[in-house]
Amino acid sequence: MKINISKAQQFVTAGAVEALEPQVMAAQKALEQGTCEGNDFLGWLHLPSSITPQFINEINATAKVLQENCDAVVVAGIGGSYLGARMVIDALSNSFGWLQPSNMPRILFAGNNIGEDYLSELIGYLKTVRFGVINISKSGTTTETAITFRLLKKMCEEQMGKDVAKKVIVAVTDAKKGAARTTADKEGYKSFVIPDNVGGRFSVLTPVGLLPIAVAGFDIAALVKGAQDMEAQCDLNAPVKNNPAAIYAAVRNAIYQSGKKIEIMANYQPKLHNLGEWWKQLYGESEGKDGKGIFPASVDLTTDLHSMGQWIQDGERTIFETVISVEKPNTSLAVPSDEENLDGLNFLAGKRIDEVNKMAELGTQLAHVDGGVPNIKISIEKLDEYNIGQLIYFFEKGCGISGLILGVNPFNQPGVEAYKKNMFALLNKPGYEAESKAIQERLK
Repeated sequence: MKINISKAQQFVTAGAVEALEPQVMAAQKALEQGTCEGNDFLGWLHLPSSITPQFINEINATAKVLQENCDAVVVAGIGGSYLGARMVIDALSNSFGWLQPSNMPRILFAGNNIGEDYLSELIGYLKTVRFGVINISKSGTTTETAITFRLLKKMCEEQMGKDVAKKVIVAVTDAKKGAARTTADKEGYKSFVIPDNVGGRFSVLTPVGLLPIAVAGFDIAALVKGAQDMEAQCDLNAPVKNNPAAIYAAVRNAIYQSGKKIEIMANYQPKLHNLGEWWKQLYGESEGKDGKGIFPASVDLTTDLHSMGQWIQDGERTIFETVISVEKPNTSLAVPSDEENLDGLNFLAGKRIDEVNKMAELGTQLAHVDGGVPNIKISIEKLDEYNIGQLIYFFEKGCGISGLILGVNPFNQPGVEAYKKNMFALLNKPGYEAESKAIQERLK
C-alpha cells in the first residue's frame, strides 16, 4: 500500500503537515502506553499480531459447518457488527453477488434496519433455502438486531428442527454476560467472543468480521497477514515519513485546520462501495463529537461524476478527497473495434478497460485539484485479501491517531444513545415513563 500526499500538501501552508509531527508522535505514544481517553478500547491496536493460526483454524472449522449445511447465511448485526464483513466480502466477490462464490452460501445481511418490507422479503426468500444465522451482538438487546434474530431463530427452528438449528446458528457476543450470551449457552450454539476492549467499528479482525468472511469462502489468514504487515509498518518507532497511518492522520488534520470540513472517499472500483460505508462509520463515529470532526462522505467514480461530480468540481470549497486506487484489476478486457464507429470510440479500440478507467481517474484528480480540492491518493496493488487487510489496519490506526490530534476520545460514541432514549420512550419501554411524558408534552 502507498500513500501520495503531494496533491494535498499544496493546499496548506508550508510546513503545516510537518508541524503536526509532535502531536502525531504524542498520539501514537498515548495509544501504545494506554494513557489516552478511551484506553479501555485499545484491543484493536495489536490485534492482528495476536491472532494465531489455531484461532484462524477454529474460525475456518465453524465456517465449514455452515458451508456444508446452508445455502444462505444471514449475518445479523448493525454498525461495526456488519459493515466490516460486508466491505471485505463485497470487495472480494463477483460484482454480481448471486454468482459468487457459486459453491459457497449466499451471505445476507440483516439486523441493520427496522424495515418491515426488508425483513418480510428476507423471510420470504429464506423459506426457499437452507439457512443459518451468525448473530453478532455484545448485549443481545440492540433493537434492530434483536428483532431480526428473534424472527430468524424462530423460523430456523421451525424449518430445520432444533437439532439442526443448533448447528447453523452461531453467536458472536460477550464472553460472560448479556441476552445473546445467555441464549447461546442455553441453546448450545457455537459461539465466539467479541473482546471487551475492541469497539464495534474496530472489530472486523475479530470473529465479528472473520467468521462471515470465512463462510463466504475467502482466505482470512491472508487478510490477517496484510493487517499484521501494516501493523508492523505503523509501529511507534517508525519515522512519521515511513508510517502511512501517521502521514494520513497528519495531512487530514492539517487540511481540516485550513478550513476544509468534509472528506470525500472516492473509489474507481464498484466493489469498493462498502469500503466507503465502513470508513464513514469508523471516522464519523470516532471523530464527530464535542462540536468537532471532519464529516466523512463517499462517492463511487466514475458513476458519481455524472451527479456529485458537479458539486465536487464547482461547489463550496470545504472539501478534500481521499482516493482509493487499485493498480491491477483481476481480469483483462479490451474495448472492441466497430466498423461503423457511430459512437466515435474507435480511438479506444484495443485498449484495456482499466486503462480507460485509470485515465478517467487521473483526469479527475487533475480537474479536482485545479478546482481547489486537495487530493490524498492511497494505492493498493489489487483487490485481494492481503491488500484489504492492509487497508483495514491502516485506516484503524490512522483513525486513532487522527482523533487524538483532534482532541476527542476516538473510542466512545455518546451521541448514538440520544435517539435510542427517544425511541424507547415513544415505544413505552418499561423504565422510560418520565422520558415518554416529556416527549408527549413536546409533541402537543
